[in-house]
Amino acid sequence: QVQVVESGGGLVQPGGSLRLSCRASRIFFINYNMAWYRQAPGKQRELVAGISSGGSTDYADSVKGRFTISRDNAEQTMYLQMNSLKPEDTAVYYCNARFKNSDYWGQGTQVTVSS
Repeated sequence: QVQVVESGGGLVQPGGSLRLSCRASRIFFINYNMAWYRQAPGKQRELVAGISSGGSTDYADSVKGRFTISRDNAEQTMYLQMNSLKPEDTAVYYCNARFKNSDYWGQGTQVTVSS
């Protein structure tokens, strides 16, 4: 059974940093385009950042310059380094793995930015 599991969320003060991880198992990870999405209360899920199988990256305008997405194919893991966090970054963050007709989601990890 395919598993996509996020970790690293938590409570952080404004201006602080967090690093999210997403580990995938039972997929050929190197083939997959990976992405982080987030959903805040009362809002639609939105794309935060994506990284292709070839390593190309893309970011939402709201996180450019603050967040960095990366992947370690040997560890089958994707990361999201989040710096200069703002209260508006508060959301549940989801990992997505996509390749052709395969589309997998994690259960989400809560990130709360508050003083």
